[in-house]
Amino acid sequence: MALINYVTQIQFDFGAVRLLPGECERIGIRRPLVVTDAGVKAAGVLQRALDALKDVPVAVFDQTPSNPTEAAVRAAQALYQAQGCDGLIAVGGGSSIDLAKGVAIAATHDGPLKHYATIEGGSPRITERTAPLIAVPTTAGTGSEVARGAIVIVEDGRKLGFHSWHLVPRAAICDPELTLGLPPILTAATGMDAIAHCMETFMAPAFNPPADGIALDGLTRGWAHIERATRDGSDREARRQMMSASMQGALAFQKGLGCVHSLSHSLGGVNPKLHHGTLNAVFLPAVVNFNARAESVRNEARLERMAHAMGLRSPGDIAEAIRDMNARLGLPSGLAAMGVTQELHDRVIRGALADHCHKTNPREASAQDYQAMLDASM
Repeated sequence: MALINYVTQIQFDFGAVRLLPGECERIGIRRPLVVTDAGVKAAGVLQRALDALKDVPVAVFDQTPSNPTEAAVRAAQALYQAQGCDGLIAVGGGSSIDLAKGVAIAATHDGPLKHYATIEGGSPRITERTAPLIAVPTTAGTGSEVARGAIVIVEDGRKLGFHSWHLVPRAAICDPELTLGLPPILTAATGMDAIAHCMETFMAPAFNPPADGIALDGLTRGWAHIERATRDGSDREARRQMMSASMQGALAFQKGLGCVHSLSHSLGGVNPKLHHGTLNAVFLPAVVNFNARAESVRNEARLERMAHAMGLRSPGDIAEAIRDMNARLGLPSGLAAMGVTQELHDRVIRGALADHCHKTNPREASAQDYQAMLDASM
């Protein structure tokens, strides 16, 4: 049976951050904990959100790490409870939004966080008690503002996914103006994250035509505008299109992702300093080539349709086009350039095989297949 569910409210426009007080009132949040990171604070973006909130009393947690950890979730949870907060506002990239989702669970559910992880059978344990969340993305990449999932490194070191419709933010405020100051390398890495979401979910085998349409349109927008946004961060139209591509990728990936994310989640758990979007960009060519032999991909001309959305003549050009795009954007040429060594491969493969995205790839990957993809991505 196909489950098709689009449930969140999205405010999308330049200057939309001004709508924060009204969204708090609509949802019933009277004392929010604002979750962000030091970079967003230093860039002045946090202050813009606080200015918009005006007289709404808030507490602020600004210590989100680049990859959310259970320790950071617990620190934010302690502040949430000490300040008597009744909801959350995440202002930042996917890390801040995912951390806030972790707090939404931890503040209202007992036990270790891993108890609620998807691969631990934890999704049904996440209930309607989950604290309400408003998401204000400041990057155009993860799309976590419209997604039901979060990725957190738990106490035992695993990078695990948490999925529940109760984790979908009650409101997403997508203001492209907040991304205008994003540095070029982060624009490129988060933009390729969005493109990877659109491509990988389109290749996933589940039956979800609305998700397919959203993903293809998001790919078209993202592929056409990522260079413009990276080259000129003040290009408002490019920023708008990239934020849309990011949102669309996440609206679509309820359908499922695949080996790109299995590998990225695993390697990101082994070395949390590696940027998730950059890893996706590096792994994407090898996974596209691997998926080209999947029956569902061939029967439904998935690669041909993606090539058309990217303005390419042949589906065989996709992998090389991605490598060329990565180079033009200034992203690493491969894993070796990111400091990844072959000694890590066995750990990465074990993690990829256990990842929640492994099972939704259109072609089942073995340990040997993952080894080949790692080798091709070095």
